[in-house]
Amino acid sequence: MVIQKSITLTPVPRGFHLITRRILDAMGDLPLTGMMHVMIQHTSAGLTLNENADPSVRDDLESFLNQLVPENDPIYSHVFEGADDMPAHLKSSFIGSSVTIPITNGRLNLGTWQGIYLCEFRNHGGSRSLVVTVMF
Repeated sequence: MVIQKSITLTPVPRGFHLITRRILDAMGDLPLTGMMHVMIQHTSAGLTLNENADPSVRDDLESFLNQLVPENDPIYSHVFEGADDMPAHLKSSFIGSSVTIPITNGRLNLGTWQGIYLCEFRNHGGSRSLVVTVMF
């Protein structure tokens, strides 16, 4: 059996944001066992799993990616949507657009310190759409 829902996230500032609780609240009760797949429908934001306790991890991820993929690099030809747009596309490709998590005993089977991050790579990315599919 498959359940699929679309979730719209309100705009957030550029950076890494924990969204695990928002996804779980939108999905309601989970089956005893299965898989949850979450995909973001955008090319300038991403999804990843990482540390859910210490916010400095989110800051460090942002700082590292900004150093790795700087704005205003002269090699970019896709520049008409702003200095943050092409770097956002590159970061999205590096991070990825989806995560898949096992469901065990009606809960996401995440590690003790893991959470789902929305990785917002634009200065003003706007609302973001997710497609969440639960297979059981």
